[in-house]
Amino acid sequence: MTKKLISIFLTAAMVVLMTACSGSPAVSDTAVNTGSGETEEKTGDKGETQEQAPEEDDTDDFRIGIVTGSFSQSEDDRRGAEAFQEKYGEDRVTLAIYPDNFTEEFEVTVQTIVNLSEDPKMKAIIVNQAVDGTVEAFRRIKETRPDILCIAGEPYEDFADIEEVADFVVCSDFVGRGYLMIHTAHELGCDTFVHISFPRHLSYETVSRLVAIMRAACGEFDMKFEMEEAPDPTTEVGVPGAQFFITEHVPEWVEKYGPNSAYFCTNDAHTEPLIKALMEHGGYFIEADLPSPLMGYPGALDLDLSNEEGDFEKILDKVEKAVVEKGGAGRFGTWTYSYGYACSAGLAEHARNVILGESDLTDINDLSKAYRVFSPKAEWNGSQYTEAKTGARSDKIFLIYQDTYIMGDPGHYMGVTKLEVPEKYFTIE
Repeated sequence: MTKKLISIFLTAAMVVLMTACSGSPAVSDTAVNTGSGETEEKTGDKGETQEQAPEEDDTDDFRIGIVTGSFSQSEDDRRGAEAFQEKYGEDRVTLAIYPDNFTEEFEVTVQTIVNLSEDPKMKAIIVNQAVDGTVEAFRRIKETRPDILCIAGEPYEDFADIEEVADFVVCSDFVGRGYLMIHTAHELGCDTFVHISFPRHLSYETVSRLVAIMRAACGEFDMKFEMEEAPDPTTEVGVPGAQFFITEHVPEWVEKYGPNSAYFCTNDAHTEPLIKALMEHGGYFIEADLPSPLMGYPGALDLDLSNEEGDFEKILDKVEKAVVEKGGAGRFGTWTYSYGYACSAGLAEHARNVILGESDLTDINDLSKAYRVFSPKAEWNGSQYTEAKTGARSDKIFLIYQDTYIMGDPGHYMGVTKLEVPEKYFTIE
């Protein structure tokens, strides 16, 4: 099996030239985006040149729906949805929130997503993160509105199931990152990597494969791999109980595994107390499950970022200064642009471009063009999803990641987007 990494890092000067009547090209692992996505004048059926402005007025009369978790569970996802709505207006963009306790409120989650399809002008629905219930919701939507694009970000349900009903799926690169996070921890001098999760998450293919890859990578770098269980925030303990557990147990974990131990949790709600406790008691935090300077850091550092809202360069600068002031230089990392934010907004932007005929749904370069609108200086890399047992690559599912930035004085990128993940890691289950 051959895995070809694709570079999604694009410069501001690059432009894409394509027309609305173009067909969908085959997905390329190495193709380069070459344009801005601007629409050229089009020729009508009788050969007349149509004016672009009136056409834009006609073709842009549709709505896009974005479903995310709440601020308490996935703040970045929600802010990305709001950013897209702010750009295009509430008359063009409809937002919805699935329940925090989505595992216990399955039908509510499904109906929250399906309700968007009742709008006759709805042409695309993005769910980020695509929690349990998304597959059923997409199935119901396709039965009555097959014209609606159903797009999933970070699917929780099996890839085989989501692939059947979704038109397009994007996931953080749980394969490549499983190796790259361990590589980064090793480069920083860590001797132990601690994975924190709970049974529901561990039952997902994305998480279970990540664990297996991390364990194998630790063996390669002569590091210890350890696992700790924490409460699921969607159970009766809720978010407060789950966060309290993390706060209470980090000191004993650091004492048990030593100051050169690095920690990773699979749940957003665990991230803030984990960062806060590690800042106080020692240990390393390479990056969040869905990395961002907004993921966990503001609450852990008691920062007010209202004046910096939407400006990730200023947000990172303020977060980094606070990390250094609290003695965390060289121990805490992130992606400089929020992944959750970029996914909610970028997938919606991509859907809009596809509906307008300016992009092809499964063209990775068109996807990168859309992501770049909301992460203009980010360097991305990734690949099409490869099924471990068969080696088959999906033309609907893409795995992506951004370079890791370690905060310090000064901070620095780890250059992981330039690394080649060893081929053996893509068949580990």
